[in-house]
Amino acid sequence: MSERELTAGLSISLSGRFQMQGQQALNGLLLWQSLVNAQGGIPVGVADKRLVRLIWYDDCSQAHRARDNAFRLLRDEKLDILFGPYSSGLTIAVAEVAEEFRRVLWNYGGSSDEIFHRGWHYLVGIASPASDYLRSLPPWLSKNSPPTHRICVFYSEKGSFGWQVARGVLESARLAGQAVELVPIASSVKDGDSTLSVLHDVRPEVVVLATSFQDELTLIRTRRDWPVAVHTAAAVAAGISLFLRELGALAEGVLGPSQWEANVSSSGIEGPSSGWFEQNFRKRFDSPPDYIAAASFASGIILEECTRRTSVLDNYTLLSIAAELDFSTFYGRFRIDPESGKQLGHRVLLVQWQRGQKVVLTD
Repeated sequence: MSERELTAGLSISLSGRFQMQGQQALNGLLLWQSLVNAQGGIPVGVADKRLVRLIWYDDCSQAHRARDNAFRLLRDEKLDILFGPYSSGLTIAVAEVAEEFRRVLWNYGGSSDEIFHRGWHYLVGIASPASDYLRSLPPWLSKNSPPTHRICVFYSEKGSFGWQVARGVLESARLAGQAVELVPIASSVKDGDSTLSVLHDVRPEVVVLATSFQDELTLIRTRRDWPVAVHTAAAVAAGISLFLRELGALAEGVLGPSQWEANVSSSGIEGPSSGWFEQNFRKRFDSPPDYIAAASFASGIILEECTRRTSVLDNYTLLSIAAELDFSTFYGRFRIDPESGKQLGHRVLLVQWQRGQKVVLTD
């Protein structure tokens, strides 16, 4: 490795159930790498720049492979910078290794609140936590939909992400005077018959899905058989473009959370604009970016801001600087809890599919 080079790496899902999201995340980092290297490299202090070499290994969407990849990256490749994988389960696996090596994990892809409640000391969270994903839904319903008395939330028991999304809805609904029925999903949904039975028993006005991407698609495909009382559907999966491509007309009207949308702009940002990011992502990868790619790209911008403020690429120093930052990128505000690394400043958008377009309802 050249002394003028900085090595960054990650375990990422390029096969398996997180393949689509993993490719988006990797593409976001590849775009950041090309931008920073075109500008002479990542700034280290005021007088130094280093070109970035990006290394990645496929974890096949499996936690044990993500853990092994993290060991390989830190022990054998001797990385300067460790970016996280996509998914909360895989992030937990990598965070354990990062803690052992005392290396900062720049976490853009693991949102479960549990990640930040384990007492780890080397985390920097980029995205909003899972409990905030649909926290804005109950108050939005109170103002913008027919009367809502009962919300039914189906959430995955596998891992903690689904439960944390459900918890955020539950807490918010209580404040809005709405009852919530929580229904855990223990395994993959085959045909949706069991959930239809629950819906006809509960008869909610709103259905919320916080399961796996594929399970949410399966459940949305049963919408025509839901009770007539249901006037609103929300799904975590609705925040990404593949939701529409998979469901077509069945996506119409479904609400979801999004960490970033290209048409939501803000002033006073550091780094490229949303317009620059979207245009150049499309040009390079011939596809539109979702918020997953925006998060990984933003993690590079945040890292740059930290390295710019120090002449030492020491992990503890970078972590200390990140804990003091309060600024905005095209992705939104960045401010973390200095104790846990949990993201506090960023806000989740509530979006809805309307006539084949994602429309932002709240910011």
